[in-house]
Amino acid sequence: MNESLKRLLSGVVYVALLIIATSYSVNSFYLLFGIFMIIAVYEFCQLVHLNKIAPILLGTSAYCLATQFRTNQTNDVLLLIATLFVSIKCLLLLFNSKKETFDTLSKYVYTIGYVILPFIIITKIPFSYNSFRPKIIISIFILIWTNDTFAYIVGKSIGKHKLIERISPKKTVEGFIGGIVFSVIAGILISKFYFQPKPNYLYTSIIIWTISAVIISIFSTLGDLIESKFKRIAGVKDSGNIMPGHGGILDRLDSIIFVAPFVYLFYQILYYVS
Repeated sequence: MNESLKRLLSGVVYVALLIIATSYSVNSFYLLFGIFMIIAVYEFCQLVHLNKIAPILLGTSAYCLATQFRTNQTNDVLLLIATLFVSIKCLLLLFNSKKETFDTLSKYVYTIGYVILPFIIITKIPFSYNSFRPKIIISIFILIWTNDTFAYIVGKSIGKHKLIERISPKKTVEGFIGGIVFSVIAGILISKFYFQPKPNYLYTSIIIWTISAVIISIFSTLGDLIESKFKRIAGVKDSGNIMPGHGGILDRLDSIIFVAPFVYLFYQILYYVS
């Protein structure tokens, strides 16, 4: 089969599965992202050469507990702080030009804070308004896909200045800015036509989704670069081969797992302000 066709078909299946499972019910949403998490943990352990059994058991147990039992606001904040701590550690890793090696403790810290905890946070994002609202998580994915698509198109068309060439030679500053601009446009369209808020709340909705679009664009790009850094350290092109033409699950979800804690932080700020 032609490589481009293979990539297109697997991409369509992935997007359809994600949208259908997320929209159908909270249980199908939990199940799909639970499977995604297990595969992502497996792939990440391969990248950092860590025994897979303990992290998979730990991740599965934590995920099941988090999705089956409601936690209080304090525990959610502690979860967020722990995840953000590792996210900052990942950013320091990204911008560190020295050759990196990981000890066993660091491998576990990254596996838990970079992979497992963000998946748990992903399951909390659609409940930001105390009921399951799948449109929220679907919209976040739409903004990520918009950012990726237009960053590529703009970068390919007019990109001249490299973003972080030693990590991702193809990413450009122009593409990065283009991705943000088109994500903001998509955020405005989502707020107005997908959520269809009442007229009195339209302006507020547009502001929220505009800010969300900027956050998502910036941190999805950083998430992609961070995973690229882990792959460069491991000396591999893809995290896996489960998706023909796309690599592994971690390759497809590297943006959302890094975006999730920062979007959730934004929603927590909105919650306390309101």
